Parts: sequence; structure tokens; C-alpha cells
Amino acid sequence: MNGMEEKSGEGKRYCYDYPRPSVTTDCVIFGFDGTRLRVLLVERGIEPFKGRWAFPGGFLQMEESAEEGALRELQEETGLRDAYIRQFHAFSDPGRDPRGRVLTIAYYALVKMQEVKGGDDAAKAEWFALDEVPSLAFDHDLMLRTALKELRRQIHFEPIGFELLNDKFTIKELQLLYEAILDVRFDRRNFYNKLRHLEILTPLDETVRNSPKREAFLFSFNKSKYDELKQKGFRLEF
Repeated sequence: MNGMEEKSGEGKRYCYDYPRPSVTTDCVIFGFDGTRLRVLLVERGIEPFKGRWAFPGGFLQMEESAEEGALRELQEETGLRDAYIRQFHAFSDPGRDPRGRVLTIAYYALVKMQEVKGGDDAAKAEWFALDEVPSLAFDHDLMLRTALKELRRQIHFEPIGFELLNDKFTIKELQLLYEAILDVRFDRRNFYNKLRHLEILTPLDETVRNSPKREAFLFSFNKSKYDELKQKGFRLEF
């Protein structure tokens, strides 16, 4: 029956004569420390790759969706809860996992940095600056490069960077964030004028002292204006 045999009895079951790969999920979690983009890693407490750093993740359970599994593993291994994660790629190289044929569905998220703690299969959990990330287990070096590429692509179409800032922020804080994500340097005046022209920032009647001699105005993100521009096919260019 085309590689499938139907078995009779209470509740029909189907047996397939080809192997079934296992499925895992992994989460690439980005944070911002004010000047540098950081990524959340866990030190593996078990084989394979015991003692090596990797992204939080694990095997998918039969009763959960991929997103549910990713969030569960993230919480179990780091203590991080309620992250807004986005699926960005599936990694399926036949030799990517020494335990056998394992596919992984990868997610990324941008979150405000917070204290994390290793748990479950993770001996430790720590935030690493991008230029300090060690060689990672499995194919997670490729996973990180792929996540960064997708993050830098999406930042032109969606205001994802604002999730790493407080509700009120200075232009300098926003510029440092976008420089960290895109790995570029902007002229401060040009950066501000670009965003002011788009009207996606709302100036507030508040200031913060960012140096002993200078105060900086605070802004908030105008999401309704951004959504309006997006519907018109807007792309944010710097």
C-alpha cells in the first residue's frame, strides 16, 4: 500500500516503512546591555558536547507544538519566561546531531536582559557579547549567523529593536541599539533626522541627565504611525 500498511482493530493505526527523525527546538535569545548586543547561552550538562556552550533547547514532546516546546525548554534551562519568540529556520543537515537523525526548529527573540539561571540539562546559563561567543555545540555557530542575518533583515520592516528599550528612551540609546544590531556606525544628526522625518518617534516633555553637564530629551515609539507606514510598503533604510 505505497509504503503504508493499515492495521485493523480498535482505532485504526498506520505503520510506515521509513525511519522517523526526531525533532528538537532551539532558541536564539538576544539582549542589549546599553552598548552591545548579547546572546543567551547554556552550558550543556550532559553528553553529547557536555561542557560546551549552546542555545537553550531540547526534544519536542508529543503533545506540544514547536513553539510550546521551545518556550518550555527556554524556561526549564534558563528560567526565562514569556518571551515573544519568532520561528526563523529549520536546520536539517543529516550529520548535525551525533545522537541520530535530528531536525531542529529554531526561534529567535529580543528581550530585555534579566537574570538567568541554568536548569534541567543546562549546567549554567549566561549572556555573552557577540564578539565573546565561544565555539558552540552542534551546528549552533551556523544557527547564530542565520539568526543575526534574519534579525538584520527584519529590522528594516518591523520595529523589533524597540523591544530591547524601555518605554521611554533617548535618541542616543536608540542609535546605540541599532548600531549594535546592524554592526555599523551612524552619524548622530542624520540618524535623528531620518527618524524624525518618518514621525515614528513621539517626543516627550521629559528629559534625563545622561552626563553631568547635559540633559537629553526622552521619546516613545509611535506604533500606530509605524503600522500606517508599513501598510504602504514602507521600508526603514539608514
